[in-house]
Amino acid sequence: MSISRKLKLLLSYDIRTIALLVEATCYMGWARYQLLYRPFSGLAARLGEPMKETGYDETEAHRKDLARVRHALSLMSEHTFWESKCLVRAVAGMKMLERRGIESTLYLGTAKNETGGMIAHAWLRSGPWYITGAEEMKLFTVTGKFARTMAFESQKAMNV
Repeated sequence: MSISRKLKLLLSYDIRTIALLVEATCYMGWARYQLLYRPFSGLAARLGEPMKETGYDETEAHRKDLARVRHALSLMSEHTFWESKCLVRAVAGMKMLERRGIESTLYLGTAKNETGGMIAHAWLRSGPWYITGAEEMKLFTVTGKFARTMAFESQKAMNV
């Protein structure tokens, strides 16, 4: 698809959706930069409480926001000029949900591929809904998780 056609399609959305798509793109760019040029330990410290999970309770109030964030990440990850694979999407999604005051858990998992090599995957969950990476998550064993809670947010704010 040509750039002019992509731009025309983008402009066919309402302004709120355009803003969300731009936000998703910016956070995926930020996440990609962090993963390429910063030590993971620095990013991990900001992701949330290590080896903890947020609740699975259904919060109807957030359902629409979760669906919109999920759609924006899925759509825009196909159109970035950098790789926006699972970890980039999960970190970006976590940041987008954080902006909206919505708790989430980022999972890291590993598995073996057909040739016996190690492969990794990341996915994001909020309440009972999976925002990113749900398609493949069942194939992986959880090796790490980070809970982004409101308590973590207030603790982070106090440490600044």
